[in-house]
Amino acid sequence: MTPLRTRSLRRFAVPPVRFNYLLVAVLLTLCACNKPVSKDVAATVNGRPIAYLELDRAIAQLPNTPAKSSGDQSTAMRLETLRTLIDNEMLLQRAEKAGLLASDVEVDGKFNELKAGYTQEQFQKVLDQRKISVSDLKAQIRRELSVQKLMVKEISSHISISDADVAMFYNANRASFNLAENKIRLAQILVTPNPDPNVSNLKNDKAQNDAQARTKIQALELRIRQGEDFGGLAQNFSEDPAYAPNGGDLGFVPESALDKVNPELRKMILGMTPGQVSQVIGTPEGYRIIKLIAKEPAGQRQLSDPRVQEEIRQGLFQGKEQVLRSAFYEVARSEAKVVNYYAASVLQSRDNR
Repeated sequence: MTPLRTRSLRRFAVPPVRFNYLLVAVLLTLCACNKPVSKDVAATVNGRPIAYLELDRAIAQLPNTPAKSSGDQSTAMRLETLRTLIDNEMLLQRAEKAGLLASDVEVDGKFNELKAGYTQEQFQKVLDQRKISVSDLKAQIRRELSVQKLMVKEISSHISISDADVAMFYNANRASFNLAENKIRLAQILVTPNPDPNVSNLKNDKAQNDAQARTKIQALELRIRQGEDFGGLAQNFSEDPAYAPNGGDLGFVPESALDKVNPELRKMILGMTPGQVSQVIGTPEGYRIIKLIAKEPAGQRQLSDPRVQEEIRQGLFQGKEQVLRSAFYEVARSEAKVVNYYAASVLQSRDNR
């Protein structure tokens, strides 16, 4: 579409009525820009406000947020969180413009998925702890699903990893596929007896003492024996903040790493077969259930190995995706009109800092 200004330069004989209309429109825009902004607004993205209430709510939901922090630490955290909210709003608007806004059916489906397994009372407790309402949660779900659609359309759908790309990477990095020793891939569910504010799982479930920890781990073991998915249970209930989000997957570790654990535990793990799940294991940190996912013998892994191909393909895809995503964000930022009132207020108060 040819910009209005360019068309106007081509013809100086603009009809008087049209000229007056444009003049009024410009004056109205200028007046709108000069209107004072509510003190409740932390920033605007293309004129759409982000309230301080939304910023406070986002900070309250951050994991591992210190209960007390210095003034500078708090300000830095608020600035960074606000930048994330600005980016989210910017992408949501682009998704809306592209007709990719998540439907009510999609939002309700994801909402029901998150709610599954909770009683109404338990679910409300989780919402209260996160300081959000049902409508807030659904708005968050809509934004996340919409942005996911946008990323697929603008980024993922444009990435193609060919067999030649995979072969080229393998040949350039052949030595890295030569394993010096046997490796094993483990997953774990950990339940600890001591309260820990850093623990985070999907069900927000935490044992408070040793008796609760033993009861919880035994119930989880029973569910695993009955056929429930190990990874899903780990995400929902494991108290391991580092690995619960991945379904308890610890990745591949060399067998020598097991030299640091109890000899009986080491012997038990090495004696397991892929897919096997251990009994409950008591450790100094708490109670564990371990699953052996796979074993990888020492030696050169060949390109013909489907696992090698998939590993390379995923790595190349993620690398390209990250580059394109970063570029997309920068372009989106350059095209958006953002006014960060909170950042401006921080600068204005610099003489008092």
